[in-house]
Amino acid sequence: MAVHAPAARPKAVREPEPRPRRRRTGGYWVFLLPSAVLFTAVIVVPFLMNIGISFTRWRGIGDPRWLGIDNYTRLFADERFWASFRNNVALIVAMAIIPTIIGLVLASTLFDYVGKKFGPRTASVLRAAYYLPQVLPVAVAGIVWGWIMHPRFGALNAFLGLFGAEPRSWLGDPGWALPSVMMIMVWFQIGYPVVIFMAGLQRVDPALYEAAEMDGASWWRRFVHITIPQIRPEIYVVLLTCTIAALKVFGPIFVLTRGGPGGATLVPSYFSYQNFFEKANVGYGAAIATVLTLLIIMVTALFLRIQDNEDRQS
Repeated sequence: MAVHAPAARPKAVREPEPRPRRRRTGGYWVFLLPSAVLFTAVIVVPFLMNIGISFTRWRGIGDPRWLGIDNYTRLFADERFWASFRNNVALIVAMAIIPTIIGLVLASTLFDYVGKKFGPRTASVLRAAYYLPQVLPVAVAGIVWGWIMHPRFGALNAFLGLFGAEPRSWLGDPGWALPSVMMIMVWFQIGYPVVIFMAGLQRVDPALYEAAEMDGASWWRRFVHITIPQIRPEIYVVLLTCTIAALKVFGPIFVLTRGGPGGATLVPSYFSYQNFFEKANVGYGAAIATVLTLLIIMVTALFLRIQDNEDRQS
């Protein structure tokens, strides 16, 4: 009887390994080109022209006359310029520091308390209410606040009169004009940090709050040890953007006080505007704008440096 040898198994055909696909790194600049062109045309070119004008004496017509650094020498010796920066520091407190602190507390309350007890819809409605001043046009909000603070028929004096307080010219008194503008700017700015912080709290692990609550941690301890550390990047963003907004604030000052009374609410942006358009001293106004721009760039670089150091340590 013939014995058949087992058939040989076919050798497995080894498929060729696919070649690694090259990552296409070219071509992306095409998508950046429109933004780069607009940025150059709207930001870079006017800024360079402004720097050039700041070294001249020019009234907006005719040929500029070269002065060198005379505008800057005059600027750093100008008491009104330094007074405007002192007012700007006060507005940084009103537009950046106070809204950030209040916004943190409000956002944490809406997220950690109101949202749990009354539902997320109630928290969303309150968040929208806080953000409403940001939606209003600056001119409209300024006019309304001018009516509220009117010395004769304003609602604020009428309300305080119920408690026996004397009527006051809130925006016309040099001692009260800047605090009044600061109060208005706190109201105007507070909705922005609330929205940003509530968005940041969405990415925080709820288990952290649940574990802390089970351990008996109070709302304040949860706020200090969980909320603030977890949304630190959002805090830096809010502080940076609000500080820049305070440094270049113009609309509310223009509508409410025009820098008065007696320069009590004068800020660098409005001081530059006065020299550009009211006094036709374009070179001096350009020098003010240049210094303000460089200050904003320095503040931005400082914030980014601090945030980068924090990220490396964490």
